[in-house]
Amino acid sequence: QVQLVESGGGLVQSGGSLRLSCAASGSVFRASTGAWYRQAPGKQRELVAQITSVGSTNYADSVKGRFTISRDNAKNTLYLQMNSLKPEDTAVYYCYANAWVVGQTYWGQGTQVTVSS
Repeated sequence: QVQLVESGGGLVQSGGSLRLSCAASGSVFRASTGAWYRQAPGKQRELVAQITSVGSTNYADSVKGRFTISRDNAKNTLYLQMNSLKPEDTAVYYCYANAWVVGQTYWGQGTQVTVSS
């Protein structure tokens, strides 16, 4: 069983930065693919970035060059550094873990990010 708890969301002006954290419980997290998704009002949830257990990453085109996903397996924590934020980045951001070794997926409760123009 893995529990995910996000933190670090908030209100920021356009061009600003935020760093999201996702604290995970359970040792299986270290072998899991981690990801950040987001969902804006009236829109479908979309993948923002993901990172494998060995550190391979991929990003949505809309955030490439601005966002960086990382993980600290010793701390069981996933991060999302968000720079040059735009109003269109406003959404609830969710932490996700695919614990493929046990065939389970997990979601955090979400954290609100609001970017003002």
